Amino acid sequence: MLEIIYEDEHLIAINKPHGLLVHRSKIANDANEFALQMLRDQVGRHVNPTHRLDRKTGGVLLFAFDKETEIAMQKQFQESLVVKSYLAIVRGYAPLAMEIDYPLAKENGTLQDAKTNFVTLQQSEIPLAIGKHPTSRYSLVKANPKTGRMHQLRKHFAHIFHPIIGDRPHGCNKQNRYFKEHLQMNTMLLHALDLSFTHPVSQQPVKIEATIQSEFKRMMELMGFIL
Repeated sequence: MLEIIYEDEHLIAINKPHGLLVHRSKIANDANEFALQMLRDQVGRHVNPTHRLDRKTGGVLLFAFDKETEIAMQKQFQESLVVKSYLAIVRGYAPLAMEIDYPLAKENGTLQDAKTNFVTLQQSEIPLAIGKHPTSRYSLVKANPKTGRMHQLRKHFAHIFHPIIGDRPHGCNKQNRYFKEHLQMNTMLLHALDLSFTHPVSQQPVKIEATIQSEFKRMMELMGFIL
């Protein structure tokens, strides 16, 4: 059963587990479970996602029950009217606060503006010998993407040399291998913490929050991070 964290007549949100695809994709032929179908079967109603989350990202995922609401919410996402917050664990001691302003390329090579603000909540140095050093440093960060580009947070943190732990394409291979082989971690440490927006029907402010899931929590405890 999916964890439903918000529901009204027009919208429903879940705390998407890490590793669950939003819907069928040609890129991931190995998957046989999808949030879209699971939620539809669980609530017995037609649903459509209003935005997307990567397969390995957990947290707030918002669906609409009707086409009108779906289009209205997608418009808010496209116009950057939805405030999004993410938690991530990244390699190294990240700056205490920073705006990353770094354009990202679409699949056809066209560059798009992309901006992310983040603050570092906590830093940790633990006795993990990965590479040539006897210890490893990590940061727990809270990020607010101002635009919604594909893999934006993953690419932005890699760009500033503080990749997200568990991010295979953009991250650090040594770190990712260690976390998988020695710590049995098969996810990516990126969590969609909350969404804030104006309800497209009632026009009332809405904030939806998702609790941190078990694997993310386990890694936080390993590093001594406390929220």
